[in-house]
Amino acid sequence: MLRLSKKLLFAIEAVVDIAYNAGPGPVRSSEISRRQGIPRRYLEQVLQQLVHHGVLAGQRGPRGGYRLARERRRITVGEIIRVVRQLEGASDPIVEESGSEIGRDVVRPIWAGIQDEMMQRFDAMTIEELCDTARRKGIKSEAVQVPDFSI
Repeated sequence: MLRLSKKLLFAIEAVVDIAYNAGPGPVRSSEISRRQGIPRRYLEQVLQQLVHHGVLAGQRGPRGGYRLARERRRITVGEIIRVVRQLEGASDPIVEESGSEIGRDVVRPIWAGIQDEMMQRFDAMTIEELCDTARRKGIKSEAVQVPDFSI
């Protein structure tokens, strides 16, 4: 069952933060934690899972941090949700075979349908769109802007 958890919110916020504040170098987890108010103990665990699943790329060392593993337009909110759901390891009561006939044949299919519709929307929602929303809302980016001299 799709459930909104702190870990899920933190994961989405962290990926958007990395995309929105990325400059020429990687974004440090301490910077994400400071900007978003996410406790580092939650953040590091989530970031490592996102690296493991190819959403982020990690760079070790004194100038290390995180960057997107792919273009912002190629990473969806749905993908992040699936990584966090796997990390949380919670079972989905919709797929359990136990329960009453009404529960299995009437109530759970409604819930499953709504969940499918939500995931379709999240799969269509890219990190680039969320960055565009942040820009329209006037949220300041800490990214170092590199001048573009191309014509």
